[in-house]
Amino acid sequence: MKFPRPQSLNGLILVGFGLVALPSLIAVLWALVNLGRLAEQSEQLVVTGVTAAEDNRQLSQQIASLERAARQYLVLRNEDSRALLKQDMAGVERTLDKIWPLAEKANADSFARAIRVSSRRIVENLAANNFTDETGESVIAEFTVLRQRVNRLTLTLSNHIELELNRLQESTRHAQQVSAWQTAALVPGTLILVLFFTVLVAKPIRQIDRAIAQLGKSGFSRPIVVKGPSDLERLGRQLEWLRRRLLELAQEKNRFLRHMSHELKTPLANIREGTELLLDGTVGELDQPQREVTDILRMNGLKLQHLIENLLSFSAWQSKNEVLTLSDFPLRSLVISVAKAQRLALKAAKIQLKLDVEDIVITADRDKLRTVLDNLLSNAVKFTPVDGIVTIRARSTPASFVLEFADTGPGIPEDESPRIFEAFFQGHREQGGHIAGTGIGLSVVLECIQAHEGSVELVNSDEFSGAHFRIHIPQKREAANERIAANA
Repeated sequence: MKFPRPQSLNGLILVGFGLVALPSLIAVLWALVNLGRLAEQSEQLVVTGVTAAEDNRQLSQQIASLERAARQYLVLRNEDSRALLKQDMAGVERTLDKIWPLAEKANADSFARAIRVSSRRIVENLAANNFTDETGESVIAEFTVLRQRVNRLTLTLSNHIELELNRLQESTRHAQQVSAWQTAALVPGTLILVLFFTVLVAKPIRQIDRAIAQLGKSGFSRPIVVKGPSDLERLGRQLEWLRRRLLELAQEKNRFLRHMSHELKTPLANIREGTELLLDGTVGELDQPQREVTDILRMNGLKLQHLIENLLSFSAWQSKNEVLTLSDFPLRSLVISVAKAQRLALKAAKIQLKLDVEDIVITADRDKLRTVLDNLLSNAVKFTPVDGIVTIRARSTPASFVLEFADTGPGIPEDESPRIFEAFFQGHREQGGHIAGTGIGLSVVLECIQAHEGSVELVNSDEFSGAHFRIHIPQKREAANERIAANA
């Protein structure tokens, strides 16, 4: 079941804030209502207690006054003492009327009724004309029972007020417990809601972040899909449009590189063929100055061919059209072959080449590895000064072989090192040689090494003053045999 949710990011944030704040608001309102109710009950209980204490004191005084009036009447037996007796009785009646509602709540109405009946009977017996001294004494004796009933009424009302106070305290403790439970439930509930809405917002933002990182790494093949609020989905659609546009531009660039490279190869092949004919003496023997000029033409023709092959290789890797053709071959002989191909460039720059390559047999794509060696060596020759040294080392490990290139040139600036493997990136250092590079040599090296599931890194070490590259290519025989069979 799909629950409805806000379509925009602002709406989602507002709903999230509302849902997070709503439990807190309910808890605060509940606490305020209970606090008001408890305050009102406490105020009523205080008023009731004070009023009851005052009424009980007044009733005790009125019973005592009634007893004095009765004794006075027994002595005087006149109208004034009788009137005073009836007046005191009326005061007792009024006080009992005030106490009566509380007495009913405290189940003490029987005591109040008995006090009323006893008081009336005493007054009536004293007001009768036929009472004797013995009757008067018995009537006066009833005041003892009457005072006991007043005391019992006072005690019962006090107990009732104390019981109400205990109930109020229990209600207060209950309200505190409920507030504590609400707080205890509110904290994790709020955290869950915050986490839930954070995920709802963070998920599309992470998708956008991954999409931007993908575009930054020239990953144009994977479609960009952003699910979430409508404004973030709209941003995702804009990124998808940008991806398609960048993909079209990349494809157009690759097509241009392929066409340009093929167009350049035909006249270059004619130039190289003519140069070889001159060197072979087909059109006549050349003197030494002519041969030197022809060697320069031949060397620069090879450089141009190398640049064109790099462009074609880069275009092929970008199009993902090339596959590896794995074979077993000795690494040292391949390194020596690449070094011989560039001996003229090394000689012209007066650069010494030091080889420290173990005589090992590796499993790799021979042509791709030759491209790697050729690019790294030519790159080292460009930046190594006259009378410098280029070092090539290779050794085997249990699971791979390691190939290292180092030179004594100026090295790679720290601010440029993160971008040296980017296609068409060229640093600010001045290059040697007659033909400037295209900036894709190291990019082709990276593509070739990654195709072998290996790695290439720029090493910071004190051993060499210039650039120092280290390559790891795994040598898993079973996997290699499977890939050889797949390409067979």
